[in-house]
Amino acid sequence: MMNATMKKPLMKRLRNWTIALIVLIIYAWAFTGFFKNFELKPTALQAAKAIFAGMSHPDWGYVSQPGGEDLLHALLETFNIAVLGTFISAIVCVPFAFWAARNMNRYRMISSAGKIFLSAIRVFPELIMALLFIKAVGLGAFAGVLALGFHSIGMLGKLFGESIEDMDFSAAEALRACGANKFQTLWFAIVPQVMPQFFSYTLYRFEISVRSAAILGMVGAGGIGAPLIFALNAHRWDRVGVILLGIIVMVSIIDLISGVIRKRLV
Repeated sequence: MMNATMKKPLMKRLRNWTIALIVLIIYAWAFTGFFKNFELKPTALQAAKAIFAGMSHPDWGYVSQPGGEDLLHALLETFNIAVLGTFISAIVCVPFAFWAARNMNRYRMISSAGKIFLSAIRVFPELIMALLFIKAVGLGAFAGVLALGFHSIGMLGKLFGESIEDMDFSAAEALRACGANKFQTLWFAIVPQVMPQFFSYTLYRFEISVRSAAILGMVGAGGIGAPLIFALNAHRWDRVGVILLGIIVMVSIIDLISGVIRKRLV
């Protein structure tokens, strides 16, 4: 009995050391490959100085211009893309969430198929989806909305499904015992429990979508990414500086407001 008790801590320590050794080997291999291909160009220092000089003196005249081709309009378009993409996905993903939830299906195979479907959607990054939708609907913000919406279905569907699986079914069982039908049980017992989590996850996804929408313009899907890539290609570091500053301010404000709302919901 004593030997068996002593073997358990020993086996646990061996397992932990083995895992730590494997992780260390992976990190060593990754860093070795990185530094093997690392090469610093002779003009790197000069380029870095030009970038920091330009970004430390932003082009404030680009913030607002009479023609509308300015920072504020580009940030507003980015915000609109994130709002529409998140709103579409938050509605469309609900039936997929119930499909993927194990406690909503009698057969495990059905819920497993739903989880695989949502995982397949999440495989494709927003940039890949944006390139595909640009080919389908053309350049512009509409392609960005579709790309964000489609990708967010997989993420929100997974989170919504997990919220449904973690809910307490005592209220639903009480309503069924009183003779309530499936729709009444869903509306009065299940929805009130999961809605705060749904709203919280939607706001969290919206924060991520704002950051993603700022990048989608680099491939032609609208938003602040287009003027950013143009400024980078033209080496307009002063304009790059004011664009990055605008993105930081917008994302920070949205994160602050969203965090306050999510704390009230959960």
